[in-house]
Amino acid sequence: MTAAHARALLLTGRDLSPEAVALAARPGGRVALSGEGLERMAAARAVVMTAIAHRVPMYGVTTGLGTRVSETLDEGALTAFSRQTLRGRAQAIGAALPVAVVRGAMLIRANTLLLGAAGAAPAVAQFLVDCLNRDLTPLVPELGSIGTSDLLPAAVLGSALVGEGTLLSADGVARPAAEALREAGMAPLALGPRDGLALCGHDGLSAAMAALGVAEARLLLGACQAAAALACEGFRANLTPLRPEALAFRAQPGEAKAAADLRRLLEGSSLLQPGQARRLQDPLSFRTLAQVHGAVQAALDFADGVVRAEINGASDNPVVLAASGEVISSGNFHNPHLTLAGDLLARALTFAAALQAARIAKLLSARFTDLPAYLARPGADSNGFAPLLKLAESLLARVQAEATPVPIWPSISADGVEDALTNAQESGRKLLLVTGACRQLAALELMVAAQAVELRGLDGGLATRMRRLLAFVRTLVAPLREDRPLAGELTSLVEAVAAGRLRDLMDETAA
Repeated sequence: MTAAHARALLLTGRDLSPEAVALAARPGGRVALSGEGLERMAAARAVVMTAIAHRVPMYGVTTGLGTRVSETLDEGALTAFSRQTLRGRAQAIGAALPVAVVRGAMLIRANTLLLGAAGAAPAVAQFLVDCLNRDLTPLVPELGSIGTSDLLPAAVLGSALVGEGTLLSADGVARPAAEALREAGMAPLALGPRDGLALCGHDGLSAAMAALGVAEARLLLGACQAAAALACEGFRANLTPLRPEALAFRAQPGEAKAAADLRRLLEGSSLLQPGQARRLQDPLSFRTLAQVHGAVQAALDFADGVVRAEINGASDNPVVLAASGEVISSGNFHNPHLTLAGDLLARALTFAAALQAARIAKLLSARFTDLPAYLARPGADSNGFAPLLKLAESLLARVQAEATPVPIWPSISADGVEDALTNAQESGRKLLLVTGACRQLAALELMVAAQAVELRGLDGGLATRMRRLLAFVRTLVAPLREDRPLAGELTSLVEAVAAGRLRDLMDETAA
């Protein structure tokens, strides 16, 4: 665990980032709640309790849910209704969601509760954090959310906190929730009025997937830039398309930033000297790097803004206005922005993945590189990296399939009252699959580009950062001198990308 990981993340309700979610969502991440946020929760809770005392109608608190909104609940049944709200909606099925997604949802929900909009008791947010800090993670099935909050899977999550359902303990073993809580020295969460709805009427799981996807995509874009820069060295690419003067003629969002970063990575390369590029016009997979990676950057910027608003916002209905003492109806649980962000970023990464596969193919083509076919060592009885072209295309097929936008239709829920949906969780799930496949493609490009650089004998003419990158790749992947299975080495490189090791390496001072 890094020092940053060991420090507790302070939640305030207002400044959580996708990267902080990704870090704290790992087992061992520690979280604390700000006093100011807990005070906001207490003030909002007082409004709820006053409204209950004065018999003010509140959706899901003093009335039924969905089509039963017109039914008024007896005051004595309000606390029991909180638990019934969870039990009746804990209907998700399917494979278990990844621990990081569930922990991310718990973290986000604790953070958004601090805004006070839900009117939940401060103890609810504290209990979520206590479970996170003890590495207790509800086992939550993946199917059941349609994006108008994550009602069904979130109810499963909430049920585990009250001692029903299943919890994964710190040792990764699934236990009945009540037993796992007892072994951790905790009593199940006691619910009051409104608390049950606060635990299931939110989009924390969809937001967690989107936040993790954005954090992974940011690391991935850096890895794609580094892999492409090393491929440029191995290919001896023409770098003039990266010049600001060329890009200024059509300034699309993200392009200047992507090009500037590529120039930074290639600073000191002999390719920057006149006459070093082998071709006047490179294949488009090299020539349009700024355009494609710029489009990814623009999509990432959009998605980052959407996710930050979501993980620091209230997706509750109704919402409590503590300043005026009101509890009012809200549509904040409806999250088309999340769906659009996930779909857009996944689609943008498809363009980058297509270029990755094309550059790998070009590096393996003797016709384009003037290097040995498939980068096989001269004199070796080997077909080099030729079989990995099939792997590249397989990964690209996965990216293409998962980057298809999620469908939207009029919902059939609640007898026509809840007649819209967003499928935001499905969009987030697909984004995580796309980033995973693209990460494998980036690692594959790094492996191939390293071989191309070495076959050219370029050590002296490489950019400083590219020399450092080549040395790092060689700590995980040996040069290919004769045929051998490469899956293990490739996996090690993929894990290094996921852990941010390439980002840290490329951010170091070049000198």
